[in-house]
Amino acid sequence: MSDTASDLGPLPEWNLNDLYPGRDSEGLKNDLDGCAAEARAFAERYKGRVAGLDGTELARAITVYEAMDEVLGRVMSYAHLLYAGDMSDPEIGKFFQSMQERVNAISSELLFFTLEINRIEQSDLDTKLAAPELTHYGPWLRDTRAFREHQLSDEVETLLLEKSVVGRSAWTRLFDETMARLRFPLDGDTLTTSEILDKLSHRDGAVRKAAAQSVSQVLGANVGLFALVTNTLAKDKQIEDRWRGYQSPIAGRNLANQVEDEVVAALVTAVRGRYDRLSHRYYAIKARWLGVDALDYWDRNAPLPEDDDASISWETARSTVLDAYARFSPELADVGRRFFDNPWIDAPTRPGKASGAFAHPTVPTAHPYLLLNYQGKTRDVMTLAHELGHGVHQVLAGRQGQLMCDTPLTLAETASVFGEMLTFQSLLQSRTDPVQRRVMLASKVEDMLNTVVRQIAFHSFEERVHAERQEGELTPDRLGDIWMDVQRESLGPALRFDDGYRVYWSYIPHFIHSPFYVYAYAFGDCLVNSLYAVYQDAEAGFAGKYLDMLSSGGTKRHKELLAPFGLDASDPAFWEKGLDVVEGFIDQLDAEG
Repeated sequence: MSDTASDLGPLPEWNLNDLYPGRDSEGLKNDLDGCAAEARAFAERYKGRVAGLDGTELARAITVYEAMDEVLGRVMSYAHLLYAGDMSDPEIGKFFQSMQERVNAISSELLFFTLEINRIEQSDLDTKLAAPELTHYGPWLRDTRAFREHQLSDEVETLLLEKSVVGRSAWTRLFDETMARLRFPLDGDTLTTSEILDKLSHRDGAVRKAAAQSVSQVLGANVGLFALVTNTLAKDKQIEDRWRGYQSPIAGRNLANQVEDEVVAALVTAVRGRYDRLSHRYYAIKARWLGVDALDYWDRNAPLPEDDDASISWETARSTVLDAYARFSPELADVGRRFFDNPWIDAPTRPGKASGAFAHPTVPTAHPYLLLNYQGKTRDVMTLAHELGHGVHQVLAGRQGQLMCDTPLTLAETASVFGEMLTFQSLLQSRTDPVQRRVMLASKVEDMLNTVVRQIAFHSFEERVHAERQEGELTPDRLGDIWMDVQRESLGPALRFDDGYRVYWSYIPHFIHSPFYVYAYAFGDCLVNSLYAVYQDAEAGFAGKYLDMLSSGGTKRHKELLAPFGLDASDPAFWEKGLDVVEGFIDQLDAEG
């Protein structure tokens, strides 16, 4: 089959009317005006008085605050999704910025509330928590107060919030809009970022090489801008971290993820210690399969010679993922099916659209939306399974309400990667031909290496960049040096690089949007490997425990959530067990090939 879009069948596009029917809608205007007025009244009633409220009164205030937070969340979800759908439209960009500024102004009125909550003495708060109404909000209070020792004065906190729209948010918008406008020449055509990156897994090696060179050329022409954005945001983070008293650039992220520094350090150490037995070994095997001494970097994701490379229609992808979910849990599949039965997914690639994929939770009174750039590859099916896992998780966690539905990044990746694993295992069991089973297993190994090894390499890149930025600005050449160091270390001697690869760090959005996000992928993958092993050995009831875990949202920490499965991520041996699964797959491939 050809790889043209027509082979994919009709691709769904989302409809954002469940949030607001339009940028000029009365509902949007009324929500903003009403919330602004309510925020002013809330401040007049409670500012300077929060510590004096009893437990029932504080709970009542939190309930009002939660309702306003949900309205602001709905507004920004709508603006963000509209913007992600077309970052090249200046009117949408203007609307997105206007909404950020309007919501930011209202949030500034409400900022006092959490600042005053954090100044309550713990013994006093314990007394207040005797009120059942406040006990309900205990997890939110716990997580809010986790940052109290890093809290600054009310004036400084307000200044940082108000300036964020012309600071970090503005630089992030510059990066996003630049990436959305980039066009990559290839064989007389011009492609978007998503389209050109897809060509790096094309069957024809000449196409892969030409695509890689096009990426190098276009990113290289813009690398000065990307270096400026990276340096500016790293310096911005360094200044704020110093004011807040964080001991390392990653400390704030770990606190937000509700994971201890030593747990993350153990994960990173475990993965880096396995580079030679995971990525180095696998890519040497792949080079042997392809009949070469070493893989050029554009061949890293090349399909195997036996891969039929057939285009997978959207309908096939849908049934594949939902069937896999249903075999595990009919309830899980029922929630997932709602995304297909309703216009909650935006799947086609198009100019101006955000590259990659994401699941956006919006707010509990609405529903999540999924953004994909579906092009019919097996990896695209796995991406659908991944993002649907996020979406299902977000629906289930929404039961906890606006303030407690958010899950730390480390645990948010659990549902997505578990969804991938369910889909992979289902597909593998349906294959009877040994060659096709090997192709599938190799594809899964490559996805796991991209999720574990590659993300930890990205983490190492971030650590080095943020450390060196403290001594001064990094030139594009220096950023390229660090990038090449971590790539050679992580991917091994079976990969061959040229200078064109030096700029590939510049298109990775996580470095810009969420510094030190990337280790969460490795955390989730290793956790799921261990979790799936428990599932394979489990008696009846595993699915129920799993759905309970997802429904917990942000109310529990990782120790509490994993305890019913007999798992403990704080045990250093935990990560080794997860990596053993990846190595076991590579052992199997090596023995067969």
